[in-house]
Amino acid sequence: MKSQRLFIVVLVIINLVLIGHQFAQGKPDQSKDVAPIVRARAFEIVDEHGRVRGEIKVCPAQPDFKMPDGTTGYPEAVQLRLFSSQGGPNVKLGTTEDGAGLVIGGEAGYVQVLSRGTNIPFVKIVTKDGREQLMKP
Repeated sequence: MKSQRLFIVVLVIINLVLIGHQFAQGKPDQSKDVAPIVRARAFEIVDEHGRVRGEIKVCPAQPDFKMPDGTTGYPEAVQLRLFSSQGGPNVKLGTTEDGAGLVIGGEAGYVQVLSRGTNIPFVKIVTKDGREQLMKP
């Protein structure tokens, strides 16, 4: 009977020592489990209803795309878009080999900043009713 009690006391002491040692080491470094680089062609951020609220992706070149200025073709681009809860793209940021553009929009209209190629960079403000103001240096 005494040997069983002694055995139990020894086990309790060993367990306490092991638990104390574990606490003394502190929280384990979890950053070792984090991948240093995540590679993908696109990322989507969705809300609790499954609607896409943000995305970043590489868009392939579109050689047959007709631009508003009459030119044809659009180069490969990297694009970041942020959407409202109704699905409207309120923020769009893109970059190509020859420049970049930013559009910030809302119910009242949008602002566009564009600097691509050899064209003069500009800022355009467009209201919901279609009025525009173009600013160039």
